[in-house]
Amino acid sequence: MTDRPMPPAAADRRRFLTGVAGVAGAAALAQLPVDRAAATPRPAGGDYPFTLGVASGDPTATGVVLWTRLAPEPFEPGGGMPDRPVPVHWQLARDERFRHVVRDGTAWASPQLAHSVHVEVDGLKPDGEWFYRFRYRHDVSATGRTRTAPSASAAGGTLAYAFASCQSWDSGYYPSYRNMAGEDLDLVLHLGDYVYEGGIPADGGYRRTSTPDVLRAAPRDVTRWRMQYALYKSDPDLQAAHARFPWMVTWDDHEVQNDYANSTSQYEGEIGALRAAAYQAWYEHQPVRAPARPGPDGPRIYRRLRWGRLAQLDLVDGRQYRSVPPCGWGEADACAEAYDPAVTMLGAEQERWLYAGLAASTARWNILGSNVMLARLDHDGAAGERLWHDAWDGFPAARNRLTEAWVRHEVSNPVVVTGDWHSTFVNDILRDFDDPSSPVVASEIVGTSISTNGDGDVYGPYYGPMIKYNPHIRFFDGDRRGYVRCRVTRAELRADLRMVSTVSRPDAPESTYASFVVPDGRPGARQV
Repeated sequence: MTDRPMPPAAADRRRFLTGVAGVAGAAALAQLPVDRAAATPRPAGGDYPFTLGVASGDPTATGVVLWTRLAPEPFEPGGGMPDRPVPVHWQLARDERFRHVVRDGTAWASPQLAHSVHVEVDGLKPDGEWFYRFRYRHDVSATGRTRTAPSASAAGGTLAYAFASCQSWDSGYYPSYRNMAGEDLDLVLHLGDYVYEGGIPADGGYRRTSTPDVLRAAPRDVTRWRMQYALYKSDPDLQAAHARFPWMVTWDDHEVQNDYANSTSQYEGEIGALRAAAYQAWYEHQPVRAPARPGPDGPRIYRRLRWGRLAQLDLVDGRQYRSVPPCGWGEADACAEAYDPAVTMLGAEQERWLYAGLAASTARWNILGSNVMLARLDHDGAAGERLWHDAWDGFPAARNRLTEAWVRHEVSNPVVVTGDWHSTFVNDILRDFDDPSSPVVASEIVGTSISTNGDGDVYGPYYGPMIKYNPHIRFFDGDRRGYVRCRVTRAELRADLRMVSTVSRPDAPESTYASFVVPDGRPGARQV
């Protein structure tokens, strides 16, 4: 490191990192065992490589993915790293002081993957708690905590998880993640819109935090997308939630472009190159397994988690394979073309995978993680012909295939958890929404946003008047920010709507706004 003056843009980036990533660096030292902290140099400015934190994800009964990315200068091309692979040492232990290390090794962080590291650890004991960390040269990362799932034969126990979505950085702080990190959870599901595709205001928008000039233009190539993820992952509360629990992550539209379908956008037509760059950066910044890495056939991110015999969780990709909505983009009238069997939300291969997994499931609870709402939402009163076609309402034939699969295979306790809407819905899922008298076959809980829309009253006034025309919608709240905490036992699934008072400050208090229970064997959530 030289003593030459930094150019204005570099100084701008350095000041920003001092304010956000510096917090993460201090947290890293605070979490080191005492005997190592004294020997570890204090992170200095932009030299510290673990500015984006650590994460784990995609747990199984015997393994988990460990993630980090070396980025001492995350708002510069290359992240401030040399243009060559470098070795990163990792450790996984039974205790947070690393006195009982059970796995360790060296992973190569390459410039082709933005010097990110995805370590797939296997051979661990089921239903265990583990601690992990990384070292690059003399710098040691924060300590992360993770866990493995119960064995396939484990019958009882509980599954405690939270699900979240929609976290526009410049729409507000992340007090929900600060509060979530204090929860006792096994898992976090992120259901999409982890980042947003727009340029960042100079004043940081709702955060009123000066941001680097390089972030003004919207991401179009992989270099700029990497900076977008770096901005979001610089948030210390998001880092804390990642370090505390294993995550399972899917995407929605804003990781590429608003309301896109497959490789087509309503705004600019074919967006294959943009999508490829965005998917590359998504993989580089998430704790996901090798199939999610982009390749000739595209990344595969739909996957399944088995939590003993208690629960099966299927996390789907509702963007990459979907048809262009045949009735029109966004809000539009229903049309017969949407009932063509060729029209798909998930694509033929993913549908086969999902239905085969449902047919084979022996779990008491079958949870589907969806990026967009499954239930119908009529916009225009009794006529019920005006729908939002970016959700499953635009793909009714595909929705009917899903509900029929639940019925045909006698799937036990199907429950859908959903993101996207910046609002909270609790819905009964009918076997056929074109027949209001058809039976309830599943339950759906749609979570609000972490920060998107800030503290504004946006969707309550818009959707509120529609709810009375949708009797299958049991609950609606349009304007609070937060996440949903769920606890699954053999007897019930309980969902608590955890809401914060504001996103204008990172330490906003949180409370349970409402709670719902789905009893074993009785579809439909009931408020308690």
